[in-house]
Amino acid sequence: MNVVDRRQNPKGKSLSNRQRFIERARAEVKGAVQDALRKRKVADVEHGEKIAIPTRGITEPVFHHSRRTGRTDHVVPGNKEYVRGDEIPRPQGGGDGGGREGSPDGSGEDAFEFTLTKEEFLDMFFEDLELPDLVKKTLKDSTAVDLQRAGYTVTGSPANLSVPRTMRQSMARRISLKRPKLGDLEALREEIDKAEARGADDEVARLKLLLEKSERRSKIIPYIDPLDVRYRRFERVPKPNTEAVMFCLMDVSGSMTEAMKDLAKRFFMLLHVFLIRRYRHVDVVFIRHTSTAEEVDEETFFYSRETGGTVVSTALEKMLEIARARYPTDRWNIYGAQASDGDNYGADSSRCVSLLGGDVLPLCQYFAYVEVGDGTSGSLTGLSRDSDLWRAYSEVAPAHQHFAMRRVGDPAQIFSVFHELFAKGGVRA
Repeated sequence: MNVVDRRQNPKGKSLSNRQRFIERARAEVKGAVQDALRKRKVADVEHGEKIAIPTRGITEPVFHHSRRTGRTDHVVPGNKEYVRGDEIPRPQGGGDGGGREGSPDGSGEDAFEFTLTKEEFLDMFFEDLELPDLVKKTLKDSTAVDLQRAGYTVTGSPANLSVPRTMRQSMARRISLKRPKLGDLEALREEIDKAEARGADDEVARLKLLLEKSERRSKIIPYIDPLDVRYRRFERVPKPNTEAVMFCLMDVSGSMTEAMKDLAKRFFMLLHVFLIRRYRHVDVVFIRHTSTAEEVDEETFFYSRETGGTVVSTALEKMLEIARARYPTDRWNIYGAQASDGDNYGADSSRCVSLLGGDVLPLCQYFAYVEVGDGTSGSLTGLSRDSDLWRAYSEVAPAHQHFAMRRVGDPAQIFSVFHELFAKGGVRA
């Protein structure tokens, strides 16, 4: 059943009514969104969604005539069976058509369908997600001071002198006081010389008097007066010290099949949408690695192809290098998310354990490791041994509550794993 509301609602009333409806039916809508997430593709995360919710709880109170009192006359065409005063029995087994589904006890009803916009869908999806411990406890109550422009002032430091504003004030004053221009004085002198050459003594006297008045006026009205000087004014505005950076690490070596890379890309794409939407002051650093690691832009990170061996420690080293160079821990909250198939050069696993437990995790507020597979590998199904990297990271996990590990073997698991990793107060593993 499709319901089309063609009522005219001027001044945006329909939007406010829609928002009130969603708030009233939030529990039902949120459950329907979670059901829809299990069916949709990650590529559709920024699109709206058509959902269905039961009609219970969404009806509004209305006034109507009581059916148990008063007299009501009905005209039923084609009646050949009943006369006035006969009681019509309740139908058994229900009937066809829309509306409430017939049943002996009167229960059962159609679902109410409507479409959520992209913004409404993402609001519902990201409502229960956050970056764990976004603000460090030691920085939670501290503030930094930021200078913000606040117009101009007549006093200040020479370094804050605004030459354009000063010259504008000077020009306005000179125009209003009719200060003679240098060109006007030069023109008067030339007219005096011409008048003297013609022997016009009266005109020479008049022009000299005018020149004297103009020069005196030019001296009385300076070109730039102290009243014209303007300085840029700044106000000290408290700024919460809650800057955060998210490091995204991904294995792009030859052992990563296209299906695995697609899973990793889906996870990071979802993470990227989440970060950009929820936190406006979060930097995102993309690091990809084979036997070597490099920082790349978003386009290269998601879509460029590489081949080669796997040395995971290079990505951790690159993350440390960038964090120490650009993101000091006294100003930044550092987060990391890594995606890999679990393969690693044998001798490198101990190096990864040392780097992760000794250097990376002490810098991070939170670090998530997602191991991707094709859905049939033993590391994801439990039919064979764990991967080298999974076993190595498992040694580190027990000692660090802000380190989480999850496995993803199918695109349908992306949403559930994402919710587990970034749920508010979620369980760490």
